[in-house]
Amino acid sequence: MRALKTLSISLALSAALAAPAVAAQCGNNASGFGAWKAAFAAEAQKAGVKQRGLQALADAQYASGTIKADRNQKSFKYTLDKFLKIRGADTIVSQGRKRKARNAGFYQSLEAQYGVPSGVLLAIHGMETGFGGFMGNSRVVSAITTLAYDCRRSAFFVPHAIGALMLVDQGTIDSNTKGAKHGELGHTQFLPGNAMRYGVDGDGNGRVDLYNQTDAMASTANFLRRKGWKPGQGYQEGQPNFKVIKQWNAATVYQQAIAIMGAKIDR
Repeated sequence: MRALKTLSISLALSAALAAPAVAAQCGNNASGFGAWKAAFAAEAQKAGVKQRGLQALADAQYASGTIKADRNQKSFKYTLDKFLKIRGADTIVSQGRKRKARNAGFYQSLEAQYGVPSGVLLAIHGMETGFGGFMGNSRVVSAITTLAYDCRRSAFFVPHAIGALMLVDQGTIDSNTKGAKHGELGHTQFLPGNAMRYGVDGDGNGRVDLYNQTDAMASTANFLRRKGWKPGQGYQEGQPNFKVIKQWNAATVYQQAIAIMGAKIDR
């Protein structure tokens, strides 16, 4: 496998991800979004966002569907058994095994480089987008800037909004690029700031494209390794790498499902 090329990230974004500062006035409905965008543009420019990114911010629309989804997250309320059933765990395991068999060399190369087992990567791919079957129908920039504006979790989403605007500057995405309701993009649904920080060029074509399966899977492995994945160590609950899986998704049942399905895929 070709050497993976890490996507460059500005020092400004690194600082934003480490300690986000929210100066633009947040709000809880669409009425203040325009004023927030005007104020946030100054912050974005200071962080290094250029003209294309600033134009994408100006064009962003308040995403009411994103706010509705953010207020109605059900995964945190499900039992593990119910969650596995709803997410189609048996199908993900079956399809994951077939995909691993068809492309064994690729997954072996990822494990050799990053230490992350195939089953974990395939479980994430299956859980996030049904192996690329549906990567979302929300405009990424509008969704993520809406969340950065919304008072509920502004501090968390501001650096990802900056990341999205930087991705626009780079030509990686544009104002119309579609992703999930919370602005996640690509095969394994990276938040934009994480795409900037952990994205890698898996197919060696000189660009990072998380809508390309090779880049997305390599980037997912890179994310987990850089979050502390210990090669050769276990990843079930109570084992060293389970705490790394927690970095992928905040819902306990989601974390448990990745671990359970990953082990079954690798059997």
